[in-house]
Amino acid sequence: MKHTIVIPAHDEEKRIAVTLEDYGKLFLEDLNQEMVQTEIIVVLNGCSDRTIDIVKEYETKYPIIRHLEFERSGKGFAVAEGFNAARNESDYVGFTDADNSTEAIEYYKLLIQLGMHDDGKCVGIIGSRWLEDSIVEPKQPLMRRFAGRCFNLLNRIMFNMPYKDTQCGAKIFTSAAAKSVISDLAVTEWAFDTNILYSIKRQGFTLIEHPVKWKDVKNSKLNIIKTPIRMFLSIWKVRLTYSPFRFIVTIYDRMPEWIKIHHRLK
Repeated sequence: MKHTIVIPAHDEEKRIAVTLEDYGKLFLEDLNQEMVQTEIIVVLNGCSDRTIDIVKEYETKYPIIRHLEFERSGKGFAVAEGFNAARNESDYVGFTDADNSTEAIEYYKLLIQLGMHDDGKCVGIIGSRWLEDSIVEPKQPLMRRFAGRCFNLLNRIMFNMPYKDTQCGAKIFTSAAAKSVISDLAVTEWAFDTNILYSIKRQGFTLIEHPVKWKDVKNSKLNIIKTPIRMFLSIWKVRLTYSPFRFIVTIYDRMPEWIKIHHRLK
């Protein structure tokens, strides 16, 4: 089995070392490399701190790690660029967060599950924090849990998707599915996970939702006031893109940057 892990990173100097150590050690040293051959692509997304220096240190320590560097854009953009850069022989391509909220062993469990269900119809697996066997420790603050549940409810209503957790930062797809969905992305910021999952649904394929052990890592960059507003606007952009009202999105995209709502929310 060959696969690629994409890790998008924006100013992650305080958290990414733990992630690269965890993933590098497991996938290079602990696993049988004849059974699982892995490459890890860190996509540096407009970093202005020491993230790149730390990544380069781990590239030396674990040669399966390499990096790409871009001007800052949305997280979805970084994931898409990582998917594009994945080696052609990879059977699976996935992504995980730079803060190690989903540890390497949990990601590996998802990979094995997908391999067991890869029947041509099922093309991906998503980690979930909201299934019966999921473990979240420590628990997220009440307001973050409430915002997350509201966003999930919107996903269910607007896209008729059954998943209990669309935003967990651990998802793996067959290489063919990964390549197909990134060319169909309407957004590259807050709702790009929703965009990916809905694109797969529109193509007639299915996904597995699987429980994970997930850590609520400190130093979160989410703003409890601004983030829900951005996510709400982003999810509406996805919904409008795949509807007869796509022209609204086209008009919005052509507006001057200083007028757009999401710039006022920065």
